[in-house]
Amino acid sequence: MSNRAAVLIVTTLLLAACGSIPQHKTATPSPAAAPSAGGYLPGDGPGANIPVNLDSIPDAVPKNEPLHRYANRPYIALGKTYTPMTVVGNFKERGIASWYGKKFNGERTSSGEIYDMYAMTAAHPTLPLPSYARVTNLANHKSVIVRVNDRGPFMKDRIIDLSYTAAYKLGIIGDGSSEVEVESINPNVIVKTIEASTVQSKPLESSAPAAPVVAVAVAPAAASAVIAAPVAAAAPAVPVAAAATTTTVATTVAAIPVAAPATAQAPVTPPVAKASLATSDPAVYLQLGAFSSQAGAEAYLDKMRSKLGDTGRMQLKLTSKDGLVRVHIGPYANLSDARSSADSLESKLGFKPMVNLP
Repeated sequence: MSNRAAVLIVTTLLLAACGSIPQHKTATPSPAAAPSAGGYLPGDGPGANIPVNLDSIPDAVPKNEPLHRYANRPYIALGKTYTPMTVVGNFKERGIASWYGKKFNGERTSSGEIYDMYAMTAAHPTLPLPSYARVTNLANHKSVIVRVNDRGPFMKDRIIDLSYTAAYKLGIIGDGSSEVEVESINPNVIVKTIEASTVQSKPLESSAPAAPVVAVAVAPAAASAVIAAPVAAAAPAVPVAAAATTTTVATTVAAIPVAAPATAQAPVTPPVAKASLATSDPAVYLQLGAFSSQAGAEAYLDKMRSKLGDTGRMQLKLTSKDGLVRVHIGPYANLSDARSSADSLESKLGFKPMVNLP
């Protein structure tokens, strides 16, 4: 056997021996499978170190912000042209929401901000950047307020991509997606409504009865609602104009005529039951929400009672004004007291209540 042949045989044996040595490989977890309902994208999912205090993370607080200089221009994604809106607070839609997590955490959003999957944010194809929206899970009626600072999703039937925390608070982490209602929020809408709307009152004759008379004029859906106001027998009712609101539901309730007060010193209406409605009050209140249906207002009032607990001398009540059923807390002696209370309630509620002027 030649030396060359011997070298080839030895080399072959060494290679075979090396090939039999086990190679150490770092175990890489497989990407979480996307839920059957759609859910997050392949390779995405929850982070490794999820905070334990997700429930205590407050909703985003709507405030006036200048729109991004470039992120609101028309753009093309996956062959489709999108034209973002440039006016806030005039949008509502229903569709499928999904969420995005670790795959994008720490990356830049369309607004240039860094995405934080544990903040209360969202991505939307056309809502202004930045802006705010209320998202309601139609399956369990849970609702959150998010700050929209990114673009997407661009998949069929998806209307919004939520941060991990927002999806968690809505109860859609497990399924990955759910049907929701998205409604944009204008931080100024309540203030503008109060400034623009004026209810005319007509003084009555001195002989008008002082005792309050019950006057009812509501839609069939709220037939059980009672509106108490001191009125004269022949006093004409003054209709209240319908107004916009940041918190509405799908059902529509007709505008409710409110009778004029009998005198400047109208008797104080005693506390009303949960299902009862009160007319406009000359005192100063804070507004926690406004709804076009009494059922929605009652449900929200119960939620506020649970969240605030003992309110002391302050009263939670429903008030019919401008064709809407409003959830109020008060009364306050003056505007200064109301504003001070609004500041203190912000940390409890996650949003700052609006001052409701008489």
